[in-house]
Amino acid sequence: MALLGPDGTVLAANAALATLLRTSPERMTSVGAGPLLGLTGDSHTGAAFHDVLTGRRDRLRCTRRIARPDGSSLRAEITLAHTGSRPLLLTVEDVGERDTLREQLRHLRMHDPVTRLPNRALFFERLAAACEDAPRRRHRGAAGATGRIGLCYLDLDGFKAVNDTLGHHVGDELLTAVAARLLVCARPGGHLVARLGGDEFALLLRDSTGTGQATALAAAVLAALQHPFDIAGHRLAVSASIGVVEREAAGASATGLMQAADTTLYWAKTDGKARWTLFDPERNEHRMTRQALSRTLRQAVVRGEFVLEYQPLVALDTGELRGVEALVRWEHPHFGRLAPNRFIGLAEEDGSIVQLGRWVLAESCRQARSWQQAYPATPLVVSVNVAVRQMWDSDLVADVGAILRETGLPARLLQLELTESAVMGSAGRPLQALHALHEMGVRIAIDDFGTGYSNLAYMSRLPVSALKLDGSFVQGFRSAEHPNPADETIVEALVDLAHRLGLTVTAECVENAEQAERLRRIGCDTGQGWHYSRPVPAAAISELLR
Repeated sequence: MALLGPDGTVLAANAALATLLRTSPERMTSVGAGPLLGLTGDSHTGAAFHDVLTGRRDRLRCTRRIARPDGSSLRAEITLAHTGSRPLLLTVEDVGERDTLREQLRHLRMHDPVTRLPNRALFFERLAAACEDAPRRRHRGAAGATGRIGLCYLDLDGFKAVNDTLGHHVGDELLTAVAARLLVCARPGGHLVARLGGDEFALLLRDSTGTGQATALAAAVLAALQHPFDIAGHRLAVSASIGVVEREAAGASATGLMQAADTTLYWAKTDGKARWTLFDPERNEHRMTRQALSRTLRQAVVRGEFVLEYQPLVALDTGELRGVEALVRWEHPHFGRLAPNRFIGLAEEDGSIVQLGRWVLAESCRQARSWQQAYPATPLVVSVNVAVRQMWDSDLVADVGAILRETGLPARLLQLELTESAVMGSAGRPLQALHALHEMGVRIAIDDFGTGYSNLAYMSRLPVSALKLDGSFVQGFRSAEHPNPADETIVEALVDLAHRLGLTVTAECVENAEQAERLRRIGCDTGQGWHYSRPVPAAAISELLR
């Protein structure tokens, strides 16, 4: 510490200040504090120093490097303030050790203790800086500046098995060895390598030259990991799934890039692992659409956004209308009319298929009852699809019974369609439900038959009354000039066996008269497809019944 006069000269100084500056207290007396501490070399700090001396400012606090007389320097925090009496109080604190300790602590906080690589926090910091700096560097015309950024986000395949069987100490050694190989891959391009946690790593390509550079780096990483690792007496093999993102840095954000990389990594795993996958905007848009649909499915049922269309089931021998299949459509306020393949899978995943299926069943039965009352001479069977999850997660028998009572529809005019996977191997509650529905008088049909188990012997023990042949078989009937005799032989055999078991057979996807005639000759009972009609509103079916 030192006391300064109104002109900034040192009136008195303690020994500690002399020790910091490596001089003596006597040699500092009557010396200007501004030049002594280098305050006047900076115009801004010099002006603030002068304002404190003249009383226009109460206090000055700054951190700067001070040159010592012996040529060395120290980093110090300087404070100058009024004391209430005439002399001003100057304090100088050596913050070099504090700053060094702070840097050491920051390094520990920003680096992974196992691999010594930058951790997630530092990687995000560098990624954010790259997103911000890349456009500016290109605008300034900096050497090598492309204004682009690349990211390889990888996850080790099979690492969990190593941890679970050999222990975490072997797992940590494996991670360290993997990190070393990643550094070798990244070194030629000067790319940043980081461990984000667990068995996840990331490589940052600043000023990327394009997708080719990013995918080449991903391929190099995969090649480097193909060689086994010798760890603690074990020869270990791991691969990696890598999500690759490369784009213009302008408008990009660290969060957005990581979300895209995470999505692409998931694709790489889904596509079979041990590979890299490049971010695809169209595929991502499809994923975003799926998420948007999934979020609003349940409320869409409540809001009445679903409608039903009906596709005729026609007798192949007489051409008479025997029934209809109810097909649900989603009138989405943003995406327009959606076919079942856009949302049924989502509904099965999140369980909303139970709520949606109950609505479809009730609406179909209500409409079928309306047709029965309007056209009693033409009994029309309505066929409704039932998902596997409806068999397990709801009381289907109770739902069907209640709906039939409410609508007044005879049970014989309702047919429930289940896929082979839903029926084959049925036991416990699903099997009991099938028998209860059969005893109620409801018909049970197997949809898309021939693409799953196709176990007619097993089905003979189930209360099934109809088979719907998958459309892939009918495609072989498309042209008399180029017939597929194998398809025709299979269909003929299936129809014969089904009839021997007392089952009726419906052919799906009948597209022309030639197919219909050949199916009729084989003995197929009913047909369904665009040859007869596309799915149409209930009013169009009413016109056919008149």
